[in-house]
Amino acid sequence: MKTVFINCSPKKRFCASAYFIMLLRLFTSGKKVSEKLRTPADSQRILEQLRDASSVVFSLPLYVDGIPSHVLRFMETMESYCKENGLHLNVYVIANNGFIEGKQNEPLMQMFEHFCTRSGNNWMGGVGIGGGVMLNVTRIMFVVQVAILLLNILLSLIHTGNPFPAGPIESFEENVLLLLFFNCGVLFYLVLMGRSIRSGTAFGKRYTRIMVPSFLFILFADIFFIIISAFEGGLFRGWLSRKKPDNM
Repeated sequence: MKTVFINCSPKKRFCASAYFIMLLRLFTSGKKVSEKLRTPADSQRILEQLRDASSVVFSLPLYVDGIPSHVLRFMETMESYCKENGLHLNVYVIANNGFIEGKQNEPLMQMFEHFCTRSGNNWMGGVGIGGGVMLNVTRIMFVVQVAILLLNILLSLIHTGNPFPAGPIESFEENVLLLLFFNCGVLFYLVLMGRSIRSGTAFGKRYTRIMVPSFLFILFADIFFIIISAFEGGLFRGWLSRKKPDNM
């Protein structure tokens, strides 16, 4: 049994779609191949991987309540390829969006269902995830916390000879439990999806979200995007860019 995981995010790195694929791979078995779809040049390589696959998992962000345009172009090519080669793949989807409601991904799910009907593939369902960007941030936070823990262990070893400082380890454990709570809905449904992929059965459409109250989500999201805008220059680009003199 071979499963092809397609990361459809246009981002080069640190994308939520890759994070969810990484989690799902933990709960699937058999041969696992991960591919990245960003440009038309990626299409033929991915199609060749589908030739001997039994299942394919699309992991992608929601764009304007639908499928990103570069993924739509690939799906058109994949439809012809599957018909020409007599492929009947089991298709699963992981869709995430920046809103807190996972149900916001419903139109995207319907598009994939219609695609499977046209292409002769088997629509097996998917999970729609709300707050995907914030969930991806929890992965980065975990890596930072591991680095801080290792630094504290090193400093404690140097100064006291004790490689197991109680305070930093307890703080790390508390933070890990908090991050697991934020991700518990996603983890639960990805475990179920992994089981469906292993057995080749339908998963259905499920929806979940980051486990924080909505009013806190809005506050955190506002702060996050203001910081991102500042770092990438979006907030100040118009003010600080060099002004060209008006033509007289």
